[in-house]
Amino acid sequence: MHGILLAFPVALFPGALLADVTYLNSSEMQWSNFASWLIAGGLVFAGLALAWALIRAFLGRPGSRWLAVILAGLFLFGLINAFQHSHDGWSSVGTTGLALSVISTMLALAAGWIGYTMPKEVRA
Repeated sequence: MHGILLAFPVALFPGALLADVTYLNSSEMQWSNFASWLIAGGLVFAGLALAWALIRAFLGRPGSRWLAVILAGLFLFGLINAFQHSHDGWSSVGTTGLALSVISTMLALAAGWIGYTMPKEVRA
């Protein structure tokens, strides 16, 4: 289940980072809007993956605690990033929004790394 749920944040948060970089280089507002939607989609699936990881951690499955901690951080930084992207104009991204996108991307990739490298018997 983690493989399905983690596939979305692993793809959507780096996509939002690329949209932020493109926005900073072009000043075309649509890239900021695109990043906002990517972050929102990433948050939906990060929340579902977090709920699944918390259930597995409660059941005592190995590796799920670290995954739950990283996903909680991802959800927190992603939510702050979504709030930052809700500002108008240039202030929606800037250095703060870009830094939050970098942190969210790194946490998403770390969660994907842990989620996809668990042994098969642990993932089930």
